Amino acid sequence: MTAVIVAASFDNLRTRDVRLLHEASKLGPLHALVLADDLAAELDGAPPKFPLAERQYFLQSIRYVDRVTPVDDLAAALSAAAQDADVVSVAASEPADAAVAAAARELGLAHRNIPADDLAGFPDHDEADAAAAPGNRPRVIVTGCYDWFHTGHVRFFEEAAEHGELHVVVGHDANIELLKGPGHPMFPEDERRYMVGAIRFVRRAYVSTGNGWLDAEPEIVVIQPDIYLVNEDGDKPEKHEFCAAHGIEYRVLTRKPKPGLPARQSTDLRGF
Repeated sequence: MTAVIVAASFDNLRTRDVRLLHEASKLGPLHALVLADDLAAELDGAPPKFPLAERQYFLQSIRYVDRVTPVDDLAAALSAAAQDADVVSVAASEPADAAVAAAARELGLAHRNIPADDLAGFPDHDEADAAAAPGNRPRVIVTGCYDWFHTGHVRFFEEAAEHGELHVVVGHDANIELLKGPGHPMFPEDERRYMVGAIRFVRRAYVSTGNGWLDAEPEIVVIQPDIYLVNEDGDKPEKHEFCAAHGIEYRVLTRKPKPGLPARQSTDLRGF
């Protein structure tokens, strides 16, 4: 068995980090070592913007990650992780990469950098990897922009998936600009769809093809959901009326963070 270890601070987790995890997972079961605050500050040259508990929660939500361990001693953590496998490949991301590579070599572990070209693009996710496996559960749909993706979104998906098999429709670029104004979205639709689809609570992610607050109407026809679920920010009369007219149950969730984590909003994090 080849165990793959990725060690980094994973601060302000973005698409490139997820692409790294995605590609690294192809080498074997993926064990993510997330650097504790002090170690992250030492190796990255600046304190992390997000606390360890929040970084750990975000990592655990990524479908390509099998295990997450917080570490304050890199060499000891690598040595301990190596006991569980015959061969260990270590892939890491900047800026802690040099320290991870050095620690791996001291322990006699293989170290592999994943080329930047391998991280390009936003490939489809394998639906079979989704934690919310299909079955007799109700189909749930949620819609939104999901531009600056954060742990508040992850928590929303986690709660939504408790109601059934979760399908997420990401608003297309032109419609997001229409609804939110110039400067939106910050990230293109394919990138936002990829980020959403990487979350293990999501069965499948789509890009909308309609317009207005009901831009997901064409996708709803295909998905045929039993439940349209929104949070308080996304609660719109048009959505409620549409669901009533089409026999879809409409549910509104109260927006709240994962216990122990700070509340997050994309507006506050733009450019964070």
